[in-house]
Amino acid sequence: MHSDAASLNADERARYQRHLILPGVGPEGQARLKASRVLLVGAGGLGSPVALYLAAAGVGTIGLVDHDVVDVTNLQRQLLHGTADVGRSKILSAQARLSDLNPHVQLELHDAWLTRDNALALIARYDVVVDGTDNFATRYLVNDACVLLGRPNVHGAIFRWDGQASVFATADGPCYRCLYPEPPPPDSVPNCAEGGVLGVLPGLVGTIQATETLKLLLGHGDTLAGRLLMVDAQAMQFRTVRIARDPQCPACGTRTITALIDYDQFCGTPGLHASADSTTDRVDEITPTALRTWLARGDAVQLVDVREPSETAAGIIAGARCVPLGTLDAALGTLDRSRRTVLVCRSGVRSARAARQLMAAGFTQVHSLAGGMLRWDDETAEAD
Repeated sequence: MHSDAASLNADERARYQRHLILPGVGPEGQARLKASRVLLVGAGGLGSPVALYLAAAGVGTIGLVDHDVVDVTNLQRQLLHGTADVGRSKILSAQARLSDLNPHVQLELHDAWLTRDNALALIARYDVVVDGTDNFATRYLVNDACVLLGRPNVHGAIFRWDGQASVFATADGPCYRCLYPEPPPPDSVPNCAEGGVLGVLPGLVGTIQATETLKLLLGHGDTLAGRLLMVDAQAMQFRTVRIARDPQCPACGTRTITALIDYDQFCGTPGLHASADSTTDRVDEITPTALRTWLARGDAVQLVDVREPSETAAGIIAGARCVPLGTLDAALGTLDRSRRTVLVCRSGVRSARAARQLMAAGFTQVHSLAGGMLRWDDETAEAD
């Protein structure tokens, strides 16, 4: 990064006037922000407040990495997007909102999932990385890439009423693996779609992430490097604990990790983050139209919905049996191996994982409903 106070034009000087008179920022600091480049991984709940505040603050270049589309269930917490954006690419929705908020900010859109194939090339182009993801495989991927490249990683995570934030992979501080050397067992921690989340919680945690990012770019203040800030929204309590760098950490300690690995395999969650040469078993998908055809003609189809009961309460395909993903192994003996089995979830991610479990257990006629209940409901509405 470089700074040049003269690089601010008249409109920018008016826009950032409260920064220009603020000790710790001033004209030089504002010029530093303008010259800075931040990569935001995820344009959802955490990414929304981070992107909005960094753009408003005048961070010169913001990269957005996301490959999802806006769903109506996002709108309870993902304030980058509105009702008119449902079905639209999240990064395009974010581009429209952020460009309106501050046309001086350059937006670099990466319509893709972050994987071990593209992470190093993307992250190398930015000064700071903000992790706004909701799964462990991507968190470890972001961490390792940041450690390898020497980029600070501004971490945030949320669950139901609780959140946490820290800054990892700084020159002298710990990394994410120092705090969490191993991922939790697969499916032991529900995501927001499974466990729910208070809508304002990502606003709290994301605003903290934005604050830490600005301090890193400005070189001002004490960041959360070496500390974990924990938020309990039910009690409205904030608690900070110290985190030391682990000298045996394979990423930032012993440095035995010299290249990115297969993070889905590491976390036991095969899916989006494998390398292009991954040999992970492919899952046969079935479209809602094809499934309706099977059901209408009376084919012997075993429907298994792997969502949580709280999710299926809002609607389930007639005849489906609810078997939450975390209980699927225990229920294998109650499923009919001779019948064609179709796995169902919200968007198709958990059902694909469930299909792999059944295939590994010897089931031979297994399909995952493409697009999950989101696509099923959309196509049902269109048909009506």
